[in-house]
Amino acid sequence: MYHKDQIRILLVDDEPNILQFLEMGLRNEGFQIMTAEEGVSAVNAAQEFQPHVVILDVMMPGMDGFEVCKLLKRMGQMAVIMLTAKEEVDERVRGLTAGADDYMIKPFSFDELIARIHARIRNQFPQLLSELRIGPFQIDDSRREIRYQDRVLSLSATEYELLKYLVSHHNRVLSKAIILENVWGYDFGGQENIVEVYIRSLREKLEDREHNVIRTIRGSGYRVDIS
Repeated sequence: MYHKDQIRILLVDDEPNILQFLEMGLRNEGFQIMTAEEGVSAVNAAQEFQPHVVILDVMMPGMDGFEVCKLLKRMGQMAVIMLTAKEEVDERVRGLTAGADDYMIKPFSFDELIARIHARIRNQFPQLLSELRIGPFQIDDSRREIRYQDRVLSLSATEYELLKYLVSHHNRVLSKAIILENVWGYDFGGQENIVEVYIRSLREKLEDREHNVIRTIRGSGYRVDIS
């Protein structure tokens, strides 16, 4: 876990409406934000701002996102998530070959973008991880330990990752597909019902018999409510 106000995100898109939407949403999440509307400005902004994560449009006038990505990757450790309306496999391969760490197709889910940002930070900036208290939960990544109401939970490695993911995205409905992607990984070949099995186990360990801690949102997924 980490403090979001430590995370710098550079947004690069030549569509003002998308840029404004992303800037407002990510600022509300607590991240530090800088924006750029074309490639050269993006490179200059990255040199000044030193972002942890870059959300990068592909199709822009002048220098396109592929070239920008190559230049950004030469600067140092930056996680690049490419956004594009092009969904062809060749385009995705080109983006990943240019150095992108992730690739999303427009239109996209804002919640999914947040989840991918968290994944990049966990994977590429482990030094930002710290102990964090969220409501009745206390998560200590260094000890791989979660306390609930000051009681240490006995969790398997997967249960730990799942509960950490649910709690860190509290008050959001998370679908089984999103949970699978972010807890089990992109290459997981199993079925979605594995999520139900692990949710049931977590509820037992939380003594959540009434499902008031981990709520089932029928037809949508699961949500941990923390005020």
